Amino acid sequence: MPNSKPLAGKVVLVTGASRGIGYAAAKEAARRGAHVVAVARTVGGLEELDDEIQEMGASTTLVPLDLRDGDAIDRLGAAIFERWGALDGLVGNAGALGTLSPVPHLAPEEFENVFKLNVTANFRLLRSMDLLLRQAEAGRAVFVSSGAAHSARPFWGLYAASKAALEALVKSYAGEMQTSPVKANVFDPGVVRTAMRAKAMPGEDPETLPLPSTVAPKLIDMIAPDFAANGMRYDVKTGKLQAL
Repeated sequence: MPNSKPLAGKVVLVTGASRGIGYAAAKEAARRGAHVVAVARTVGGLEELDDEIQEMGASTTLVPLDLRDGDAIDRLGAAIFERWGALDGLVGNAGALGTLSPVPHLAPEEFENVFKLNVTANFRLLRSMDLLLRQAEAGRAVFVSSGAAHSARPFWGLYAASKAALEALVKSYAGEMQTSPVKANVFDPGVVRTAMRAKAMPGEDPETLPLPSTVAPKLIDMIAPDFAANGMRYDVKTGKLQAL
């Protein structure tokens, strides 16, 4: 009989946990028995998540935090170390779409803001959580990317560039982890019914799109101790793992 709580006793950090894919991923990790450290700016969404997870009989630590505050990420890492001494799973889901615009028309402030959340915040998470992941029996880190990183369609330059940079960062870190038990990978959820998708495609019927809860199990599979891939990219649309 398969273990119904494969993440029991594990500590899993999920960013962007107040809605969308992050919300669904946090619930899925809790369903599998993990204690979820849920990070987001929206307190109301975190409280709703906490209520749902408690109904499952699982537990959370809510962290209202702007991930563009690198010092706050460092404080979070220190708090996790003091309380648990290790981090079993890191799900870097939070991200920003930015403005869909011709590249020369992008405001420098907008460019910097998107990179702060999509790239720099994930670097700061790796910097702060690296030791904690190494202290775990089987530390796992997975970061949510997008097909835009490879298609780089016209007007999507800002978002595409940020996700391409994220994938390069994760690829390099994964290579550095080759001789450790830590595994780092990227997850491409494809088209999902989220607020970001609605902003990007305002004329699209959301009822035709899959819910975040349909992709969350695959995302949480990638932080399971028995997930042995490293430096890979999982594409939900194709169901394939490919090297970064």
